[in-house]
Amino acid sequence: MQAKLSWNGKMGFVGVSGSNHALVMDVRKESGGDGTAPSPMELVLMALGGCSGVDVAEILRKKRLQIRDFQILLEGERAEEYPKVFTKVQMTFVFEGEDLKLKPLEDAVRLSLEKYCSVAGMVGKTAEIEWKVEIKE
Repeated sequence: MQAKLSWNGKMGFVGVSGSNHALVMDVRKESGGDGTAPSPMELVLMALGGCSGVDVAEILRKKRLQIRDFQILLEGERAEEYPKVFTKVQMTFVFEGEDLKLKPLEDAVRLSLEKYCSVAGMVGKTAEIEWKVEIKE
């Protein structure tokens, strides 16, 4: 796996993945950036959601659950001292669908976060990852 980042001359970068997909990152204006894109730590939070989301979607597809919509809400708390790693992450998995039951959804999330999600494996080294499942009617 590879990536290349190119500096914008300020506090932002354009990253290009080994599979040739581009992603812009920046920091907030009060930190010297333009605030035009997610910060690297916001991207880590989104990567955690995306990684787990892919796992959960695949598990639920195999279980043949009728999912109409699926969102993951994330909130991260960071250490006060450098490096300001995540110390706590709250994830809320919100599902909409036909005849959904809590247990199979929770089982899918647990399996992802405890076994399959590589990003959770890394973030979990410094942060307590809490999660819950909600079914939207």
